[in-house]
Amino acid sequence: MEDIKDSRDIETMVNTFYGKIQQDPLLGPVFAEKIPADAWTPHLQTMYRFWNTQLLGEKEYQGNPFSKHRNLPIDGAHFTQWVKLFSETIDELFYGALAATAKVKAEAIGKIFLSKILFERGASMSTGFDL
Repeated sequence: MEDIKDSRDIETMVNTFYGKIQQDPLLGPVFAEKIPADAWTPHLQTMYRFWNTQLLGEKEYQGNPFSKHRNLPIDGAHFTQWVKLFSETIDELFYGALAATAKVKAEAIGKIFLSKILFERGASMSTGFDL
């Protein structure tokens, strides 16, 4: 098994991960409600750009990912499952420093997004992110 090395690896990672998301009983319905079947290709392309920027340092993504998540019906259980599936995907496909970085970044993103969502709802992190 090799480390993440280029945009083709990012595409494999994103496609595999979101394939799991779509099948997941907790996350699948949330994504299905927000992303119609005919909108998955643009969403995946956005995720390729996001992770190319995060992991490969390519300046492809400019946006505010949190704004897309702030009003979704999600909580700590959703973020815990999201991070779990992401880490499983990385572990199935890659091994190395950049793979480890991807998992750390995904966990940090999950915690930051959940913290912001809970803050906006007047709740605290103690209400849920179980990693």
